[in-house]
Amino acid sequence: MKDTLHNSFELRLTREGVSLKRDQAHTLQINTGLLCDLKCRHCHLSAGPGRKEVMSLQTMEQVIAYAKRNRFATIDITGGAPELVPHIEHLIGNLAPSTDRLMLRTNLTALSQPDKTHLLELFREHRVILIASFPSTNEGQLAAQRGDGVMDPSLKMLQKLNDVGYGIEGSGLELDLVANPSGAFMPTDQEAAERKFKHDLARKWNLHFNSLFIFANMPLGRFADWLEQSENFDAYMEKLHSGFNSCTLDGLMCRTLVSVAWDGNLYDCDFNQAAHIPLGGKPTHISEFEGLPERGTAIAVGEHCFACTAGSGFT
Repeated sequence: MKDTLHNSFELRLTREGVSLKRDQAHTLQINTGLLCDLKCRHCHLSAGPGRKEVMSLQTMEQVIAYAKRNRFATIDITGGAPELVPHIEHLIGNLAPSTDRLMLRTNLTALSQPDKTHLLELFREHRVILIASFPSTNEGQLAAQRGDGVMDPSLKMLQKLNDVGYGIEGSGLELDLVANPSGAFMPTDQEAAERKFKHDLARKWNLHFNSLFIFANMPLGRFADWLEQSENFDAYMEKLHSGFNSCTLDGLMCRTLVSVAWDGNLYDCDFNQAAHIPLGGKPTHISEFEGLPERGTAIAVGEHCFACTAGSGFT
């Protein structure tokens, strides 16, 4: 079915009489590398312990300079596991003055490693917003996605974060959770899922967080491989196609995002990085890019874009 789907997202936009073009960019997303301590089944980048791709100090300096030239309302640091990247402290410390909202995405277990716990104080000092991936409060479901033995260190790190104020009302330290479906399913209702997560975490472990975001899995990377191996690829893509909602287009993050990969190459979003589709369809390195993408320019798309436009969308 993959061949028959080629460019069908662009064709769908044309048939619906809509387009996907850029607005004013206000978010800089930085993927610091594909090194991770986990091999999550739903990972669209196929990150894992054996990956060698990590952002160099030279590229970090180029990113810092770019962020200083173009002040972004939000800077979003992701991976892999950013905590495992050498010089991550340098990147955080130098980006913090250049934005009002500095975010970092953590899988919790990388942060729990003994030589990484000092980062908690760095996060607190710079008021870094932590976006923690925590797919399920059910140990069996969590293990199915992330591997055995992940639940306990994840819960312990959530407790440490609560202890320093993260996720606690009035602290000013924001802790949000991100969850993905455990298989080839569409996401459940976000508000209902948030209520359940808050209830379960508080009742079982006296843990707290601010908000939950639940998103569809991307048919890319390791998750695409799993879909193929489990013979779920065609059925999953059909779900995404049938769930297409043109009302999601205005709110898609790619319209206001600049995404820079670990090697400094630019993309319209992190998912396009996984699909090897460069910014606007043209390879561009951050060292060659002075300003922001022009408003009204087309965004490069692929079949994975159906995951961002199904149901309530990926904003």
